[in-house]
Amino acid sequence: MSSPTRTPGLPDPTITAPDRPNYAALTVLATCSFIYVTAEVLPIGLLPQISADLDVTEAQVGLLLTSYAAVAAVTTIPMTALTMRFTRNRLLAATLAVFVVAQLVAAFAPSLTILSVTRIFSAAAHGVFWAIVAPIAARLAPPGHSGRATAVVFTGSSLAMVLGAPIATVVGQATSWRVAVASVAGVGALSLICFLIVVPRLPVLPRDAAKTLGGQLRAAARQVRSRATLPGCLITLTAVVGQFAAYTYIAPLVRRDGGLDGRGLALLLLGFGVAGVLGNILAGRFIDRRPDLVMMAIFGGMAASMAVLVGTPGLVVTVIAVLFWGLSSSPMSLSLQAAVIRRAPRSPDAAASVQVVAFQIGIGSGALIGERLYGHGYLALLPLLGSIMTAVALVLAYRAKETFPRHPVAHVDATH
Repeated sequence: MSSPTRTPGLPDPTITAPDRPNYAALTVLATCSFIYVTAEVLPIGLLPQISADLDVTEAQVGLLLTSYAAVAAVTTIPMTALTMRFTRNRLLAATLAVFVVAQLVAAFAPSLTILSVTRIFSAAAHGVFWAIVAPIAARLAPPGHSGRATAVVFTGSSLAMVLGAPIATVVGQATSWRVAVASVAGVGALSLICFLIVVPRLPVLPRDAAKTLGGQLRAAARQVRSRATLPGCLITLTAVVGQFAAYTYIAPLVRRDGGLDGRGLALLLLGFGVAGVLGNILAGRFIDRRPDLVMMAIFGGMAASMAVLVGTPGLVVTVIAVLFWGLSSSPMSLSLQAAVIRRAPRSPDAAASVQVVAFQIGIGSGALIGERLYGHGYLALLPLLGSIMTAVALVLAYRAKETFPRHPVAHVDATH
């Protein structure tokens, strides 16, 4: 029997799924998500050190976070479209290389301007990474296991909140913020080496190789207004605004409600992250079987836990509410992206890039709204807003029966 005809310049059309999950490659991808999230939130814990060293105000340093989200939101779709015809494993390796170089330059930045420029490059790579990592994870697992594979990768982002950010803060406080940033760059370099060794070659899918830049931009535009993608992105935006309006100021909230500060606050935030890892594991076990129930549990848990924090419930109830908040909110990202990709099996990268934009807009908008309310003395309104927004997201998700089906997810062969 003759082999299938192959068009010159295009990848082999007979791309098959693996018989079992490639856990080694998935673990490396989880490590990559770990370093990206650690680098993104690192300035929060080291804001005073950066401010003093660069002789700028803390408010100016805080703009590093705002600009990061803005750049990621603006560049994700065009950068993903521009790189659609690159081999997937090489493209992701390139984003890691850009990340490592940007972090190294940041560690020696002589001014806030240079530091901001390095964050711009990191943010651009960040957007592409998160737009393609879920589709890559799905290709590293057999049919019907894409949700579980994605959960493994997104566990890295949860661990960044548990270990990455706290360790980077401790290192920066004990030495300097520059050493902390250089350490993140070092871990990124090790992750890149492991990636090049472990992750297999992932050719461009035939349908993607035939697309042009203009065609991909049009595809992304279609995803923005698509009845298949739009519900998931709208739900993402609603939920993320509510989450980050409150979560950005979780420290003053637990100080007010439970009197926690210093070591007690650090332990509770550590518990939030640990609970989030458990939440990712639980969601990963059921997301392919009942995505609707998983999403209902996530939004219901978030709304309930934040509602408890509207008042001043005391130490014990505050701790329980915060831990439950971490358990329920951590798998939100992976569940929402899996839902958007599931509804666009023929354009997963375009759909994922649109969802990443919605997520980044949600982060920036939620943090900005939270800053406005908190700055005017309305701290108690933050968990109230978060609870209401996630409750609205729950209703929207319940009504979006095609986005969150009430039956096991049927696998769609992404190679056709």
